[in-house]
Amino acid sequence: NSQACSSALRKPAISLADSTELSRVLLSVMYLMVENIRVEQETDPPEWKTCRETFRTELSFPVHTEEPFALLLFTMVTKFCSGHAPHFPMKKVLLLLWKVLLFTLGGFEALQAMKVRRREELGLPPLPEDSIQVVRGMRAASPPTYAIELMEQQQQQQQQQKRGHRSRRPLMKQDSLDIYNERDPFKNDEGGVDEEENDDVDSGIEGELDLMERDTIIPAMPAQRLPIERVSFPKGLPWAPKVRQKDIEHFLEASRNKFIGFTLGQDTETLIGLPRPIHESVKTLKQHKYVSISDVQIKNEEELEKCPMSLGEEEVQETPCEVLYRAMLYNLPQYMIALLKILLAAAPTSKAKTDSINILADVLPEEMPITVLQSMKLGIDVNRHKEIIVKSISALLLLLLKHLKLNHIYQFEYVSQHLVFANCIPLILKFFNQNIMSYIAAKNSISVLDYPHCTVCDLPELTAESLEAGDNNQFCWRNLFSCINLLRILNKLTKWKHSRTMMLVVFKSAPILKRALKVKQAMMQLYVLKLLKIQTKYLGRQWRKSNMKTMSAIYQKVRHRMNDDWAYGNDIDARPWDFQAEECTLRANIEAFNSRRYDKPQDSEFAPVDNCLQSVLGQRLELPEDFHYSYELWLEREVFSQPIRWEELLHCQ
Repeated sequence: NSQACSSALRKPAISLADSTELSRVLLSVMYLMVENIRVEQETDPPEWKTCRETFRTELSFPVHTEEPFALLLFTMVTKFCSGHAPHFPMKKVLLLLWKVLLFTLGGFEALQAMKVRRREELGLPPLPEDSIQVVRGMRAASPPTYAIELMEQQQQQQQQQKRGHRSRRPLMKQDSLDIYNERDPFKNDEGGVDEEENDDVDSGIEGELDLMERDTIIPAMPAQRLPIERVSFPKGLPWAPKVRQKDIEHFLEASRNKFIGFTLGQDTETLIGLPRPIHESVKTLKQHKYVSISDVQIKNEEELEKCPMSLGEEEVQETPCEVLYRAMLYNLPQYMIALLKILLAAAPTSKAKTDSINILADVLPEEMPITVLQSMKLGIDVNRHKEIIVKSISALLLLLLKHLKLNHIYQFEYVSQHLVFANCIPLILKFFNQNIMSYIAAKNSISVLDYPHCTVCDLPELTAESLEAGDNNQFCWRNLFSCINLLRILNKLTKWKHSRTMMLVVFKSAPILKRALKVKQAMMQLYVLKLLKIQTKYLGRQWRKSNMKTMSAIYQKVRHRMNDDWAYGNDIDARPWDFQAEECTLRANIEAFNSRRYDKPQDSEFAPVDNCLQSVLGQRLELPEDFHYSYELWLEREVFSQPIRWEELLHCQ
């Protein structure tokens, strides 16, 4: 906390007073409105439900302006990062933006229901399982053993043998294969405390974090009931295996080359000349074939690009997600860069720099602390402030990516590409290159000052001892939530993208991710194992050999893809060429999609042209009813804010 306080004092002199008059109160009021209206209760009367839907519509669609409310908040973020409005209370803006997206687009359960409904509309088979329920039923695995722990275990065993208490169970060789011997690329020379932690403290934190899978802290069960509890756990793999159409085509292509000597392209029905076991394999693959909504959207897009005249215009459903993407489209790179800049400034591994943006405008007091108590309180406030910013940015990015992927795959890919171009992958890896156990167990909050305790109870006198002790929570749900969101974003960016998977390998993410497995929480471990699975084929045989416990955990917890040679590295997609071509092809498809759907008019090449100047100038234009509301905004954006280069008039063409 003292370090946080001292780094905050080195920032430019923008304090709490600069942001109070502007919008702190207004943003707080809007946040409370959105959060209270958003939460549904079973006892809500019908008129309250009607008001909620009306409020959701007003936030989702432009009413008296030409932009939805979320776009206004995105614009505030970019103005803050560009330096035009450094006094904006960015924590409150980001929290409000997250809650507005959550309210207008829908949470994960609403997203799952939308996905089921969309698959029914497209005539696709239902989902094999509800991913939310599967993850909730998972249990955390024991983290892989590290070299320091192994040495301490061996020392304890030797001490026991000297005392005459010879252990009946020797050290397993399985653990000795799992020695952490890789150098962390992001580790600074002066900060070598990430791995060399005290084993007693580490194991104690792990024991506390084991309770994170439950909503409440469960007391210890009697010894005679333990076997009954173990029997009740489901056996087998948690996920149903999936097969893509591309996997079946690759399997048949390899089989035909081996047994016949020629291929039939994308034909997956003709099996003449192939042995009987190949027939059985193809039958099994087709039984587990999974066609995603994205596959259908890509196929429809290819047909629209191929036959634009005969197929006509595409019917686009006017959903809140579609309206938001259309409004964000032309400034979307700036929005993503601004969010990542703030995330970098709020990351606990970031150093205080004079050229970085100041995210502490709404937490620094007018008068700097002069006592130890004030300094401790400011340090806690600064750390809590940064944690909330990380939480809100990670949540809104994940929510945006998931909804855009359901709305249209190329909208999702467009946002993903700009996140990758803005170095989102190394930024997330840098975030996890810390003592992740200490970050999740951090106590940067003062419980007596939290809302609503501070308004309904008498405030006790704060002392340095009470601040040092912190609250009674064993872990910080806020930081755990942020870590899981960032891991899921990293999974979204790298899934089925071999060039981005190679970025994980180049930045040596394996030791960083493996260290994150020490957190005994099932959902976080699942997404760490997913990230390790996609890059195991590139890490070499020696890494796989020395990390067998991690490989076993991947097999137990991550979904299996038939014919996916992730554990051996023989996959044809593992070859390192054509990675740049893959990204270029994807970018061309995204640009074609945006141009076809959003660049109007589409049929300008085929429409008749009026060449008469008088008739063109004499046409009467019908303006929308709400034009007078947004006219000044349009002038500001399209006329006054655009630079006019008068010197170009003097240059002859």
